[in-house]
Amino acid sequence: MKCGTVAIIGRPSSGKSTMVNTIVEMPVSITARTPQTTRNAIRGIYTEDRGQLIFTDTPGYHLNDQSLNLRLQQIAVASLKETDIILYMIDSTRAPGLEELAIVEIIKKAHRPVVCALNKCDLARTDKIEEARSFVNEQIPDAVTFETSAKKDKGIDDLLIKLYELSPEGEMLYPADSYTDQPVEFRISEIIRGNTISLVSQELPHAIYVEVSDLEHREEANEIWVRAFIIVERESQKGIIVGKGGANIKKIRVSSFKAIKPIFPGKKLQLDLRVKAQPKWRHNQILLDKLLT
Repeated sequence: MKCGTVAIIGRPSSGKSTMVNTIVEMPVSITARTPQTTRNAIRGIYTEDRGQLIFTDTPGYHLNDQSLNLRLQQIAVASLKETDIILYMIDSTRAPGLEELAIVEIIKKAHRPVVCALNKCDLARTDKIEEARSFVNEQIPDAVTFETSAKKDKGIDDLLIKLYELSPEGEMLYPADSYTDQPVEFRISEIIRGNTISLVSQELPHAIYVEVSDLEHREEANEIWVRAFIIVERESQKGIIVGKGGANIKKIRVSSFKAIKPIFPGKKLQLDLRVKAQPKWRHNQILLDKLLT
C-alpha cells in the first residue's frame, strides 16, 4: 500500500486547482479565470487500490511584494518542505519567465522528487510545449515530465502512475471515502468566494474574502442555517457585489446554494448571504494570520 503527499506548485493560472479537482473528482479547490484565486494550502485526497495520494494545492507563485502576496508565497514554499513529492505545473501556452525561474530555485532547495506537468497541452502549440519541456530539462534534469490537460482529463492516468511509483509505502492517512480534510466552514466560504470572484472578478479581483459567521443545525426542522458575509475593502465596492436591484448577490446566492447543498445530504439548507466593508483588510496581519494557513 502506497501513501504519498504531493505538493503542487506553479505560476498563477497554471491549472493547479483544476488538476486537484479532476483527480479527486470533486470541487475541492475553487477555480476562476482570475489569477491567484487559491489563497490557502488546499488538500485533496485521492484513494484507490494502489493506495492514497494527498495533494496540496498551493497559491500561484507570483513575484509581488504586497502583504497578501508575500503571505501566499510563504504558504507555497512551506508546503514543499512537508511533502514526499513536488508536482510542478507549467502553463504550456505561456513562455517560461522570471516567475518560473524563481519557482525552480525553490524546488531545488526542497530536495524532493519532482514530477512536471506541462499543462494545457490541448491549447498550446507544439513549439510552446517543446519550449516548456526544454526549460524543465535544462533547469530540473531529474524531473519526469508529462503533457497534461487538467481541464480535459488528458495525461492524468500516466501522471498518477508515476506519483504512486514515487510514493513511500505506508498506511492511509484518511478514510477511503475522504476527498478533503478542510473544515466545513472553510469549504462553504471558498464556495461563496469562488462564485463571487466568477461574477465580479474584473471589478474586484482580490478585494474580497468570505466569513461564515454562523453554521446552525436545527435538528427538529432537519435544517442547516448558514450565515455568511462577503467582505470588501470599501463601502463603494458593496454595490458591485449586491448589483442593481440585488441581481448580483442573488446570482451568487443561487450558485453557492447549489454547490453547498451536497455537503449536507438529506438536510434542508438555508443560506443568508450579506455584504459588508472592512477597510484595508489585505494589510491587516492579524486577519491574514487567520485567513491564510
